[in-house]
Amino acid sequence: MSLEIEHPNLFESFEALISRENPLEIREFLNDQNISDVAELINEYPQFEARIIANMSIHRAASVFKILDISQQKDIVKELPSAKTAELLNELPADDRTDFLEELPKAAIRDLIKLLDPEERKITLSLLGYPEDSVGRLMTPDYVYVYGEDTIAEVFDTLRKHGRNSETIDVVYVIDETGLLIDDLRIRDIILAGTEKKVSEIIDGRVVSLNVNDDQENASQVFKMNNRVALPVVDENNILLGIVTIDDMLWVANEEFSEDMQKMGGTEALDEPYLDMPLMKLFRKRIGWLVVLFLGEMLTATAMGFFEDEIAKAIVLALFVPLIISSGGNSGSQASTLIIQAMAVGEITVEDWWRVLRRELTSGLLLGMVLGLIGFIRVAVWHSIIPNIYGAHWLMIAFTVGFSLIGVILWGTLSGSMLPLLLKKLGADPAVSSAPFVATMVDVTGLIIYFSFAYLFLQGLLL
Repeated sequence: MSLEIEHPNLFESFEALISRENPLEIREFLNDQNISDVAELINEYPQFEARIIANMSIHRAASVFKILDISQQKDIVKELPSAKTAELLNELPADDRTDFLEELPKAAIRDLIKLLDPEERKITLSLLGYPEDSVGRLMTPDYVYVYGEDTIAEVFDTLRKHGRNSETIDVVYVIDETGLLIDDLRIRDIILAGTEKKVSEIIDGRVVSLNVNDDQENASQVFKMNNRVALPVVDENNILLGIVTIDDMLWVANEEFSEDMQKMGGTEALDEPYLDMPLMKLFRKRIGWLVVLFLGEMLTATAMGFFEDEIAKAIVLALFVPLIISSGGNSGSQASTLIIQAMAVGEITVEDWWRVLRRELTSGLLLGMVLGLIGFIRVAVWHSIIPNIYGAHWLMIAFTVGFSLIGVILWGTLSGSMLPLLLKKLGADPAVSSAPFVATMVDVTGLIIYFSFAYLFLQGLLL
């Protein structure tokens, strides 16, 4: 019988096969599906996730396993028999296996490493020995290399012999007898060259490489700038150790984006899917920043208490406090988000701080003038509609609100743009200068700016 199905009927067909309990049919069906479709089945039927992996050919099972969430991977390994787990881990590419293992407790890592073949165990221990978030954790030793004196015909022989087990054959690496990286060759250059030519005759020496200790986020920028599908990884002596491919960089970019978004929301980065994280662990991730932000907001109350006499003399000033501090917080949050995002994609660096400062100074003034004018008009319009709502000195109050908005928004914009750059300079993650953090900081200083302008315009009148 034919087991080909239309995608909308994927789930119904799977349910029918499961109900018939025919392992041969299930295996044939699963091996006939796209990898992404099998992953969808696992998402839809988590109770069968281990059974799905166990009933696939080991190569396809590894391809599915490596694109699943870490929580699903953990559940599958817990349920699989030891022999099947060993087969699966040995089949996984070294970099994907390392990604999985580094998320496990140390005791679990030790138990699983024992299941690996000697050569795979050696590779895995080597990768796990590199710093967390370094390129060394991502690289794979499965690549094709040739020597400068090889002919193109010999290169093709090498590709036929070793290409099947390599992560990619789009790029071939040229080394010397000591393993020193000389250059890399794209497959197009090899195909277009005459078979009698030597590798040394077609290389150009413009190889781009990553250091094994480089940060993964920085490596992502190198990929972006050089438009490569794979890059070689070398040690301090330029010895070729492995390669990193673009699919690994896409996972890194996705993880970094998720982490930055969580930090910008005012929480620690989550290291597990939201629904899989224990409630108390999620609580600990969130409570720290909430306490910090709460203590920061307490300074706002302190500042209000400092100006208590002024507020008592001119109650009308209290009406505009939420307007002033929220506008400053909004401008600061807006600026910090723009700068953090620009830094994340490599558009700006710490060295660009002066250019950023000049741009934000101008932007802050323009934004402040627009909102200040709106604030001024608002006071004037309300006074015309409801006479004496702000008293005889409504015009000075309007000037106070207008100029305060200019000052607070300018300060919020400058703070929001400079803080991420300062944190980066100090070696911290710019994402922690999140919108809530900047808004809290600007709230306190915004009150000082507001009441300073109130003194300027209302001293001798209401104050």
